[in-house]
Parts: sequence; structure tokens; C-alpha cells
Amino acid sequence: MKPIAGIIIGAVILLGVGAGGYWLGTRTPHVPTEAAPAVAAKKEPKILYYRNPMGLADTSPVPKKDSMGMDYVPVYEGGDEAGSGSQAASSSSGQASIGSAQVRVSVAKVQKLGIRSEPATMRMLDKTLRAAGRVEVNERNIHNIAPKFEGWIEKLHVKTTGEPVKKGQALFDVYSPELVSAQREYAIAVQGVAALKDADGDTRQSMQKLAEASLQRLRNWDISEQQVKELALSGTTRRSLTFNAFHTPVNGIVLEKKALEGMRFMPGEMLYQIADLSSVWVIADVFEQDIALVKTGAKAKVKINAYPDKVFEGAITYVYPTLNPATRTIPVRLEIANPHGLLKPAMFAQVEISAIGEGKVLTVPVSAVIDSGTRQIALVQLAEGLFEPREISLGRRSDNYVEVLHGIAEGERVVVAANFLIDAESNLKAALGGIGHAHPGGTLEAQGSVQPAGEHAGHGAQDAAEQAKPAAVGYQADGTLNALNADGTVSVTHGQIKMLGWPGMTMDLALANPSLVTGIQPGTAITFEIVERKPGEWVITRLHAKPVAPSGNPHAGH
Repeated sequence: MKPIAGIIIGAVILLGVGAGGYWLGTRTPHVPTEAAPAVAAKKEPKILYYRNPMGLADTSPVPKKDSMGMDYVPVYEGGDEAGSGSQAASSSSGQASIGSAQVRVSVAKVQKLGIRSEPATMRMLDKTLRAAGRVEVNERNIHNIAPKFEGWIEKLHVKTTGEPVKKGQALFDVYSPELVSAQREYAIAVQGVAALKDADGDTRQSMQKLAEASLQRLRNWDISEQQVKELALSGTTRRSLTFNAFHTPVNGIVLEKKALEGMRFMPGEMLYQIADLSSVWVIADVFEQDIALVKTGAKAKVKINAYPDKVFEGAITYVYPTLNPATRTIPVRLEIANPHGLLKPAMFAQVEISAIGEGKVLTVPVSAVIDSGTRQIALVQLAEGLFEPREISLGRRSDNYVEVLHGIAEGERVVVAANFLIDAESNLKAALGGIGHAHPGGTLEAQGSVQPAGEHAGHGAQDAAEQAKPAAVGYQADGTLNALNADGTVSVTHGQIKMLGWPGMTMDLALANPSLVTGIQPGTAITFEIVERKPGEWVITRLHAKPVAPSGNPHAGH
């Protein structure tokens, strides 16, 4: 009996040990279970601030509502917004913040939306500057006719402004006591030289000097050589002399005429202003930001509205040192040949100046730059359908390309077409929110255009493609037309707009065209489309009255 009892006692002990081990084994897995809430709590993203739901540049550190009663949208650490979930917060492909995010677009969407990219390359930045200008008289070819003696005009030979004159042409006949006296002195001196030809040398020399002094006096008064010779040969004094324009250019015209028959003039008084228009100036007003590209000697083309089929060529001869504070432009002078007189002073001109770069610089197409006003962003293609936003700094610009100083390396491909679909305003995430909204799982609905990498990316792209066309930027909604406001806006009550995250509300909206509400009475059920014309300004681009269901069919419309 004792051996049997010992066996029974041993079995009981073994069963107790086994039961205790099973109990301990069942309790051990609960240890990590208690730590699980702490791990899950660590995955909860931190709210950084709350942004305006309409996309305006307004944030708040605490929850609040805007003027229309809409809740501000929380922005989480890492660039995620409300609704993205912890899964999107932990996935870098679901973020779209500058510097760390990447945006993925399916290959099918790349082809459908026409997204194109080009490499950043080194090239010369040759730019054509365009400026408005005006034709002016070449100041070097302007001549004033102002006699150096006092007299009276007895007869005019050139009587009108604009009349052409040639060198040596008679302008007017003048009577001057000073001229008569000078002629008499010269005639007497010439006769004295002839009479003293047999006198001693000193006497002849003195008389010769007197004759030369009288002759020089007449020349100083702009009496022509022909008239002087006639005076010397005849030895007689003339009461009036013809004043010739022997100092004026060939083919000049009279810009201004003050001479009148019978008038008295004083020494130095301008009687005619004559200019040669065979060469004219074009003064172009170049904008301040472009003046660094303008160099003396640069070639330029000038077009005149009067001669649309002609192009006049010239060169820059001078850049003025002053700036017009009213227009923020700097005058630039061009000299243009005008042999046929087609260019008239005061004509308006369209000037194109060729600005040649000093050397090759790193450039990208102008269409690749997304400019928010405070910063510039380009979308760099990392792989097929994978893009990264880069903040860049720009230098000089040409017509089609812009210099990149920082942010992009040579050979990197940048998006040059359809980049507005993944635009950036204050940050890329906010701009993408304006196109569509991030959803749990990393899907970004953007009018069927953009989807970051995520678990449900394929489903999100398919749904978005069914809801809207790729190029659309409008949002559809149903509602009721309440009233037509006096300022041209309309009061509309609409339901929830999921794509914008708007709840149902009543608001005033502008119309793209007043004819949209023609024939639609207040109180009518409508369907409409809105577009954000600029941040915070929403405009109705389409508006239609809903068809009224027949009263006899209670299930109409279902």
C-alpha cells in the first residue's frame, strides 16, 4: 500500500507543478499587452497648428472657426493634415512637404495628364528686351541760324516751317548799318592798297593789314566768300546783303522759324532752327529690372505702326544715367539711319534689343518654375512617376529659360508641363490640399491627377478618375439659389462638398458670368460648379436648375 500511496502523491505533485506552469504561461503574454497602449500613443501624430479651411494664409495654435462657421483644419507633425491618419503620417510617400516628401503619380496618369519633364542644362541666356520708344531729332544735327550783328529783315526766301533747305541756300535779305560800315571800310582799304603800290614797304604793309582786318570782320559775321569776292571786285558798298545758310547741313528742314519780313533782330537772336533728318534717334524706355542686360553697341530692331512691313535696324549709342520714378524705366538711345525720311519726330516705336549672355549658366524652362511670390519651387523627377518638390533660387531670365542658382543640379529632370497639378503655395501639402485631400492609407484625390504612394493608391486613382476629368479644377455641388444680390453675387445654400471638406452652409458666391442665372428664380434647386480664382475667392462657373420631377411619380429622381 505504501508504494501505491507514494505513486499517487507524486502524481498529484506533478499535476500541481504543471498547472502552475500553465498558469504562469497564460499570464506572461499580458506584459507586452500593457505596454501596447504606450507604443500606440507614440504613433499618434502631434498637431502643430490649425490652418484656414479655405486655403487662406491664416493659422491658429488652437481650434477655431472661420467667418462662415467652418472648422480650421489641423496640421500634424510631418506635414499631414486631418484625415491622413497615423499610417499616412508614418509613410514618407504620403507626405508632400518641401525637402522630405515625394509625390508619386501613376504611369497612366502621367500619360493622360501630359506631364512632361526636361533636364536642367547649361546654355547661354540670350534674351530679347522689348520696350516702347519714340522717334526724336538727332541733336547733333540741329543748327540755329542766329546772326552775329544787328539788322532788319527786308525779304524772306524761306518762309515756312518744315520747308527743306540746302547748304548755301539764301534765307533772307538783311540791312545792317554795321554791315554797310564794314563793307565801306573794306572797300577803302582795298583801294588804299592799290594806290600805295609804289609806296615804301611799311606803308603798304599797314594798309594791307587794314584791308585784311576789314575782310575778317565780314567773314566773322557769316558773310559768304562769294559775296566777299564780289565786294572786292566791284569796290562798291551794297545797302543789303543776302544771308545764306552755308553753315546748315544738306537736306535739312526748318523745325522752327521766327523770322518775319521787316522785323528787327539783335545779335545772337535765333531766326531759324534747321535739322538734318537723314539720321534720327529712337529713345526707348527700358524697365529697371532689365537695364543690366543693356550694353552700348548692342543691336536693336525698331518697328513703326505706320510701316508694319518694315524693320529699321540700329545700335544702342547711349544709356542715360537717370531713371524715371513714375514709370521705373531708364531711357536708352538708339541711332537709326533715315535716308528716305520715313521716320518722323514724335512717332511711337516698338523696340527689340538683343541682350546676349556673358557665358553659359544652368537653366530650366520658365514653365518649370512655380512662383508663389515669396519663393520659387520646381518639381524634380526622381524616377518614372516619382517627383520631389525643390525650393530653388533664380537668376537672370530669357524668353524661354531662367537661370537656376541653387536647388537643382545639371542633368536633373524637372516637370515643365502639368506641374500645376502638384502645385505649391505656402507649402506643397497645402497646395495639394487645394487640388484634393489626403485620405487614410496615403491616397491623395486630386481631380484624378496625383496620388502619393500608399496601400490604396490604385483604388483612389480609379475613383478620382471617375469623379472628374484630369484638367478640371472645379468642384460640383447641389443646393438652392436663395437670392440674387445687388452686388452681382448670389446667395446659395449647398450641401456638404467632400472634395473641399466643406460642410453644408449658406454663402455668397460670385458669378463668372451674370448670364448663368438668367431665367432661374430664387428658391430653385440648382447644381453648380465652383472654381477658386485666387486664394479665398470662389466663383461659380456653371449653374443649372435641377429638372422638376413630375408630381404624379413620388419616386422620381430615385
